[in-house]
Amino acid sequence: MNKEIFGVFGDKDEFERFRSEREFDDIVTSEVATVGIRDTGLGIPGRSASYSGDLGSCVIWGEAYPNKRGWSEPARWLLEQYVEKGKDAVRDLNGSYLAFIEHEGETVVITDPIRSWECFYTDDPGVRVFGSDAAAVAKTIDNPTMRRQSVGEFLHMGVVLGDKTLFHELNRTPFDGYLTPNSVSELDRFVYNEQEMDYVDELADRLQRAIRLRSRQPGKKGLLLSAGYDSRTLLSQLPKIDHTYTVGMPDAQEVKVARRLAKQYGVDHTTLVTNDRYITPGEQKVRDTNGIKESIHIHHAGYNSEIEVDTMYHALLFDTLLKGFGHKRTELKLFGKTIPTKRMDPNPDPVEASLDNFGYLPDHSAELAEQYTSDPDAAGKFVRNAIDAEFDRCWSRTDDVQNALALFSIRNQPTIPSRTHLADNYLESFIAADTELLQWHLQTPPEYRNTSTVIRAIRQLDEDLFRHRPPDRPYTSTLLSEMERFARRKIPFVTEYQSAWPDRQKVYDRYNLDQRLFPEHETIHELPSRHKLRINDMVGWVAQCSENRVNPTDVLHLPTEAKNTDDAGSKTNGADEVPSEN
Repeated sequence: MNKEIFGVFGDKDEFERFRSEREFDDIVTSEVATVGIRDTGLGIPGRSASYSGDLGSCVIWGEAYPNKRGWSEPARWLLEQYVEKGKDAVRDLNGSYLAFIEHEGETVVITDPIRSWECFYTDDPGVRVFGSDAAAVAKTIDNPTMRRQSVGEFLHMGVVLGDKTLFHELNRTPFDGYLTPNSVSELDRFVYNEQEMDYVDELADRLQRAIRLRSRQPGKKGLLLSAGYDSRTLLSQLPKIDHTYTVGMPDAQEVKVARRLAKQYGVDHTTLVTNDRYITPGEQKVRDTNGIKESIHIHHAGYNSEIEVDTMYHALLFDTLLKGFGHKRTELKLFGKTIPTKRMDPNPDPVEASLDNFGYLPDHSAELAEQYTSDPDAAGKFVRNAIDAEFDRCWSRTDDVQNALALFSIRNQPTIPSRTHLADNYLESFIAADTELLQWHLQTPPEYRNTSTVIRAIRQLDEDLFRHRPPDRPYTSTLLSEMERFARRKIPFVTEYQSAWPDRQKVYDRYNLDQRLFPEHETIHELPSRHKLRINDMVGWVAQCSENRVNPTDVLHLPTEAKNTDDAGSKTNGADEVPSEN
């Protein structure tokens, strides 16, 4: 990958067992740890930085903003803070990053509060190896074995939950966590603590500061623009956007509104026309999944040749952190359709409430499972058990079920690969990971984390933001918007609202992806396209990091529940391994 951190808890000789120094832009080495980083943003304020001196060494990889005193030498500042405060030093570091610190023979790698960058690690080579690219770390494993529980979660939900990966021997540093040469644990930066404040005013002020802080990126600047509220907020607040991009067909309602927004703010716009590039999972797109999340969310991956900017902005996770995407609200039956209201469900079933937050398609999963088991609800039972087991881990950070639902969605966010791809190809800013916005999320009661609050906040930033409304939300009221949606479906000669995304099944069939992806596995051709793409993601990722190739049909057997697996994801007794072929 173009952007990477890779390290070994060992000296330079240990590091060179696995990687060459020439692969990296900078190397920090000592007797106890050696770390290499590769990043075109190295040295740019707010981007990756490194330092070595009498106190030790420090690497900040990603996007990070210290307080004003540390702006010129952020890695040196963080090391000095660590000497004084220990791991609490990272509380003053704002952004989306992995931080490595070595001081007096002690070493630690720390994630940002929401683990927006994963840190993978393995002990299989006899020394602990870690890094941001799961495939690069997995290549150090002699004979990796696939974890059937993870395969099942990926197949049915499009995401591997918790700290697991597809391999027994490869694990992830925990959410809001840290890694040392012989331990792994969690911090307490992301803990819910509701406070009384003016939630609208605070959100408006914090949004403005978060955007302004990240507005100084160099070069030509771009923005992934949809017809929704989030990306248009960035369009209005960033002082200079040179170009906007929207994936879709030129005549789609979503694209037309995005085009009008770009014109309103005097910015050039390009439609990245939907074709086979939109859905085809190429090698780099699969690599960006890290083998834990499906590639379908990387909508822009096939269009790098048409995107001519140096910096790319996006609004990923605004809906999850600010608008309560993971919450469960009471529902209203209207014209045979279920519509969520603004009122919180007082007693939701957390498992049932979480089913829709991932890529679980009950009918399709049941259809798939029926080929391999006599139990018609086998897939449903598996998914519910997996969610239930992972959901229990949320209670240490909150005692409110709605907050736990939000946390569960943030910890296992399936759309992260889209950001991984952007950061690997452009200078990218993850605005939603701003510390002040995260604190707003943690301090605001769930009933105020909603679209209404966000709309009132961004009106303070720019009243003109609502000149062109999203095509599927002609009114601020969800109820009124749903009533018009229903009317458009029923009244003859009235155009229905279009989905923001193309019909994936039609795109899959139009470009004959069965023959392109599975020419020798006709039994797979009958499966739903979403599941076929997930199979291709898993098989393709394993092929990039292991000599043991996985046959596509092997991952179709309904997974059994993993046995004897501890929280760190250590290798089990082998009862849930997936066969592979050399």
